[in-house]
Amino acid sequence: MTLPAIDNDFLVNFLTGLLNTPSPTGFAHRGIAFTEQALAAFPELKLSHTRKGALVAQWDGEASTAPRALTAHADTLGAMVKEIKSNGRLKLTQIGGVVWNTVEGEGCTVFTNDGRTVRGAILFEKASAHVYGKDLGDTKRDNENMEVRIDAITLSEDETRDLGIEVGDFVVFDPRVEVVNGFVRSRHLDDKACVACVVAAVKALHDAGLKPAQKTFLHISNYEEVGHGAAAGIPPEVTELIAVDMAAVGDGQTSDEFHATLCVKDSGGPYHHGLSQHLRSLAEVHQIAYKVDIYPYYGSDGEAYWRAGGDVAVALIGPGIDASHNYERTHLDGLVATTQWILAYLLG
Repeated sequence: MTLPAIDNDFLVNFLTGLLNTPSPTGFAHRGIAFTEQALAAFPELKLSHTRKGALVAQWDGEASTAPRALTAHADTLGAMVKEIKSNGRLKLTQIGGVVWNTVEGEGCTVFTNDGRTVRGAILFEKASAHVYGKDLGDTKRDNENMEVRIDAITLSEDETRDLGIEVGDFVVFDPRVEVVNGFVRSRHLDDKACVACVVAAVKALHDAGLKPAQKTFLHISNYEEVGHGAAAGIPPEVTELIAVDMAAVGDGQTSDEFHATLCVKDSGGPYHHGLSQHLRSLAEVHQIAYKVDIYPYYGSDGEAYWRAGGDVAVALIGPGIDASHNYERTHLDGLVATTQWILAYLLG
């Protein structure tokens, strides 16, 4: 079977919109709502939410003898206000695997509890080279010496509180999305790139008048970056699960930005060999550009489901993402290959 055509413009436009929608873990409702709005355009999907706030779409297939699921996550790295300092600036606590030097100098937005937003920048507290000299480069960045410089007139804790800022407010890093020469460069491609691939696959089948071979559930999780996104919310009738998450590019890895990747093992151990082999066969039959890789510092929502007791086969695919958990980049070729792989799986 020839795979249906993918609307590349839709894929990139949806991805750009989702990247520009703030959704750090614990505050991911905007990303979930943006995705839900896109999926609501396809009447064949039945949409619902878990009590934890994940989005679930039920998609009736040609058969329902062996229902299956795909999961991708809309939540991202971020931070929360840990302390308001006496000089009016903010100390932060990380959400997910944030390494402070990867966001040093980045713009950010504080979302206050009363609905206001306040702009700022994430800085080393001794940021001026003309004042602190070598301390600027030699000191390790950690929770104690990183701060948010607020773009408002405030020189005290009380003046910052007058802006509506309190401990526990969410801090969102600027994504800085740019599409150039087929590349998409942005923070938070992990895992919004994969959500875009899933939604683009839905559109491709819809436009072609096709449905999945089996009843399928699409699970868009909102707590993956802290390790328990898909621990709940996968319907119990599901027999196998494909986690769609980014492939890490770097030294010692086979993954690159121009292929989809099948991860066969990560820090949690091997994925299901039989399901992984099935995906490899589908990629070969449909001539999908793919790699096979192993990631030593990586976990997925598929493993979260396994650890919660999910008795299903789990495999993991996704596009190559350079500089993961940093200022990331991927290429349209990798996004399209991942979307094709999703289509081949759904139709197989």
